[in-house]
Amino acid sequence: MSLVVGCDLVDVADVSASITEFGDRYLRRVFTDAELARCEGPTRAQRLAARFAAKESVIKTLIDSDAATPLHEIEVVMNGPVPGIRLTGSLAAVAERKNWREPSLSLSHTSTHAMATVIANVGV
Repeated sequence: MSLVVGCDLVDVADVSASITEFGDRYLRRVFTDAELARCEGPTRAQRLAARFAAKESVIKTLIDSDAATPLHEIEVVMNGPVPGIRLTGSLAAVAERKNWREPSLSLSHTSTHAMATVIANVGV
């Protein structure tokens, strides 16, 4: 096994602009119902931006240029206070093929930026 790391930084204003411009179409294409429910409240854009960064970080750890990357197949889940990752659909199949295991996720945001880092085991 070897470790892979993915990291991404997102401008909160970009996520806010996408919500304003595309509304529900954007939200449903990128986020799961559970993620949307979890992010309700005054820091909604920051929390969604952190989840967007997490999704991009997961994609970087999977490193499969031939695979489609439907963002809604990557879900940030909460295990108590600790964020985690759940993959479904085609991305779950890519992860299985690559033996992608034990992902660890860290999220952070300010009023202007959000970031995420994912570390996972891959390989035999």
